[in-house]
Amino acid sequence: MSQVVNAGFPLLTVTAAVPAAGAILTAAVPAARRTAAKWLALLVSLATLALAAVVFVRFEPGGDRYQLVESHSWIKDFGVRYELGVDGIGVALIALTALLIPFVILAGWHDADPLETSSKRWRPTQGFFALILMVEAMVILSFEATDVFLFYILFEAMLIPMYFLIGGFGDRAHAGSDENAAAQRSYAAVKFLLYNLVGGLIMLAAVIGLYVVAGNFSLTEIAEARANGSLEMAAATERWLFLGFFFAFAVKAPLWPLHTWLPNAMGEATAPVAVLITAVVDKVGTFAMLRFCLGLFPEASKWATPVVIALALISIVYGALLAVGQRDIKRLVAYASISHFGFIIMGIFAMTSQGQSGATLYMVNHGISTAALMLVAGFLISRRGSRLIADYGGVQKVAPVLAGTFLIGGLATLSLPGLAPFVSEFLVLVGTFARYPVAGIIATTGIVLAALYTLVLYQRTMTGPVKEENRSMPDLRARELAVVAPLIAVLIFLGVFPKPLTDVVNPAVRHTMSDVQQKDPSPTVPIENLEAAK
Repeated sequence: MSQVVNAGFPLLTVTAAVPAAGAILTAAVPAARRTAAKWLALLVSLATLALAAVVFVRFEPGGDRYQLVESHSWIKDFGVRYELGVDGIGVALIALTALLIPFVILAGWHDADPLETSSKRWRPTQGFFALILMVEAMVILSFEATDVFLFYILFEAMLIPMYFLIGGFGDRAHAGSDENAAAQRSYAAVKFLLYNLVGGLIMLAAVIGLYVVAGNFSLTEIAEARANGSLEMAAATERWLFLGFFFAFAVKAPLWPLHTWLPNAMGEATAPVAVLITAVVDKVGTFAMLRFCLGLFPEASKWATPVVIALALISIVYGALLAVGQRDIKRLVAYASISHFGFIIMGIFAMTSQGQSGATLYMVNHGISTAALMLVAGFLISRRGSRLIADYGGVQKVAPVLAGTFLIGGLATLSLPGLAPFVSEFLVLVGTFARYPVAGIIATTGIVLAALYTLVLYQRTMTGPVKEENRSMPDLRARELAVVAPLIAVLIFLGVFPKPLTDVVNPAVRHTMSDVQQKDPSPTVPIENLEAAK
């Protein structure tokens, strides 16, 4: 596992430091200058996107596994280092994060404006955008960290700004009184925090155990020591450490049965914050399964694979079934995301190059498609003031552009051919069929159910007679089109030409397959037999 420490410009540090510094500056803007704070946050997010593009361009798919490496002593007595490096998977997810944050900020442009209610509650605009930028900084740095302890600190620290975004800036379209809405937001935020804190505490015990066994926290050094035989773990020790890491990542992912915090969090948060949760923060969990679970504990990962595949299948089917029965638009998207994360985790643990490439692409494509659907849904909800599907109908007649973009976002969610998620879902299923054909067959039910809940949602909200309350509904405005149109363009581009991503991701997947000492299964029908049949 070769890496060369970069002695030049610390590009990875700067890419994460820009949004962190931007968060501080945004929070410091005077309260009366809310618009200035918004523009500052947007400009910082665009600067971060430019830096992420530089990282993407400078990354060489055929080069070292970890590139743009930075390594500095941090807590010397305990062997903790400030150590960064990116592989193809990390580069793809940094690009996803940096791409989505400007749209999250634009979509939430008015979500934290002062709101006069019966309780006279003040919504601090500067704090809202500062918290979003802080989450961006922590997520980007977590995709870069190759020191296990540094990653753990970031993994836990990002919970703090997310807690305040969920609990302090909730959805205004809430059925019931302002006090009831505040109580629901508080419940969702506390549930999010407690679930993830429990997972993090279990992971902390595993991190300490790993240090006791390995003597350091460096991902690259531990992996190299395991590869050359200088570090040996007893099977039982490796399995317990794997379970400690995997539990925390499964909560974040979210994997059934540790998923129940997600529908509450997404339902009570604003639409942009809901995108931040499922399209950005949750990807840290699935990314960490690839980087840390498979990289540090290859034998334990293979030992746990049958159970993980079974849990992933339950997530796929269970999430899709509950999405079918939802009456709340945002909770429907949340349960659909649980189903999609089941596909991602199944692809990771299928232990095939197609499955893991598909899972990585799925992380990116799910982030873009969910952002498109959820943000358009947020625009719809803000117009009507309701999240209930039954309160809509006939919207396509009064707001055709809104309905059309909603349809494209929904079709991407059900992985329609020609849109980006189709490529990743196809690869996951092919990779799973190759090693676990029964699991692949069961997983296809998720595709059927996805078509059902997506098309029924569109039919009930957009078609039919126009309800009286919807007759004056305006179509998408310029700012809203600036949010949705680029996301749809990216979905179409990656749907017909995924090569820019696959070229970056595939070498990293080959390294991961080498870590777990797995090769793709041979075809069940030999090639010479196929040629003879011709």
